[in-house]
Amino acid sequence: MELRLADPTGLCFGVRRAIESLEAALEEHGTVYALGSPIHNPQEVARLVAMGLIVIDDPDDVPEGAVAFVRAHGVGPGVIEKLKDKAGVIVDGTCPFVQRAQERARDLEAEGYRVFLVGDKDHPEVQGITAHLGGKATVIGSADEIGDIDDGGLKAGVLSQTTQKAEVFSGVVADLALKVSELKVFNTICNATAERQNAVRRLARQVDGIIVIGGKNSANTRKLVEITRSQGAPTLWIEKSEELDWRWLEGKLQIGVAAGASTPDWLIKKLITTLAIPQVAKGEGN
Repeated sequence: MELRLADPTGLCFGVRRAIESLEAALEEHGTVYALGSPIHNPQEVARLVAMGLIVIDDPDDVPEGAVAFVRAHGVGPGVIEKLKDKAGVIVDGTCPFVQRAQERARDLEAEGYRVFLVGDKDHPEVQGITAHLGGKATVIGSADEIGDIDDGGLKAGVLSQTTQKAEVFSGVVADLALKVSELKVFNTICNATAERQNAVRRLARQVDGIIVIGGKNSANTRKLVEITRSQGAPTLWIEKSEELDWRWLEGKLQIGVAAGASTPDWLIKKLITTLAIPQVAKGEGN
């Protein structure tokens, strides 16, 4: 069996930067309070918790004078102000690409555009961006959700969740262009997302099946799975190598391996090592 690794794959720049900042804070302070899960990968979160991380859901839960961490997805300005009132130190791990999306959204609003944000309304990144507009952005998941628009000279501005699929974003742009008088577009899909999505598209045409490793709560990993399946490639989505289904591998000579942008290197390496071990050595078929 031949293994082919998607290139690039695994941790993107923004998530790696955030995790490195968090690790440094844990080493320096011992205990750090993260507002929401710092990374959409349960195994990596468990590793960080063992180092002293405490995950909270509300900035009011930060003890007075403690160290607070803002994850790569970013937060709204109101949350930052609350953290400033409580925390002694704030470690801001917001991804620069997310910060750019926040800035673009504010620019569109300031210029009088009705802001359309292409993304998942329940995703923390999207919630953070809309919070920068006082919640006034129109969040849509696809062109089908635009609906009828009473133009009346409407100026519309559109941007995207940084991990959105390019074809979904372009579909929204094309549909909006036919429904409004003026359209201003900011492509805020990050380069790392586009590169990883293109990599799995290529890989899907070269192998007999693809294993995608990443958190089931990871939006960017889910989109990789959607892309590989849309290309007709048999796809197995797992969070860790222990979830491998050896029967799924039967009859496949070339296996692709891809990982979400929130999947740490150590999980990818463990999967590759596991796949290199003959099944009989793992007790299969005994």
